[in-house]
Amino acid sequence: MNIFRLAGDMTHLASVLVLLLKIHTIKSCAGVSLKTQELYALVFATRYLDIFTDFISVYNTIMKLIFLGSSFSIVWYIRRHRVVRRSYDKDQDTFRHYLLIVPCLLLALFIHEKLTFKEVMWTFSIYLEAVAILPQLVLLQRTRNIDNLTGQYIFLLGAYRSLYILNWIYRYFTEPHYIHWITWIAGLVQTLLYADFFYYYFESWKNNVRLQLPA
Repeated sequence: MNIFRLAGDMTHLASVLVLLLKIHTIKSCAGVSLKTQELYALVFATRYLDIFTDFISVYNTIMKLIFLGSSFSIVWYIRRHRVVRRSYDKDQDTFRHYLLIVPCLLLALFIHEKLTFKEVMWTFSIYLEAVAILPQLVLLQRTRNIDNLTGQYIFLLGAYRSLYILNWIYRYFTEPHYIHWITWIAGLVQTLLYADFFYYYFESWKNNVRLQLPA
């Protein structure tokens, strides 16, 4: 494992911890899209089907369990927790996320590396992760004002994907025959979706003002 992969994993983990910290300690999910969190839960559920059949390393298994557990915990908090669910803005979080699931599944059925159930599901998770942030970005665009923890969560998610791109570049030049077009293209699309948010995030940080997206 290279430094970019490790940094990407730790940044991804930090993003989840920041969101859980907000929800658990403040007892609020204001500004958080349930639709995006449900998509991430589906991403991890379909990506880690091999968790109990294919052992890679202790580190790999622990990370899979963390992301599976945390993603479903966040969905539970927003849907079921008697205090947290009151702060969920259902009227603003109206993105039809199922419209993302079907095209990603169809794309995975036609464009994959190997036609097996686990491989197609893994490919589906890659495609879905690339666009899973869309409901969250749309929600932020509608509400405009973003609290610090929500802003940090989204920034860390985007940073994780950017670090993974550096990981792929590093591996391309250091490992023979390392080519994964599906992962690369999906990862690039995912990173580009964060570009506008990154701009306003750094502007707010530079000017020491509250993060606010334009209408």
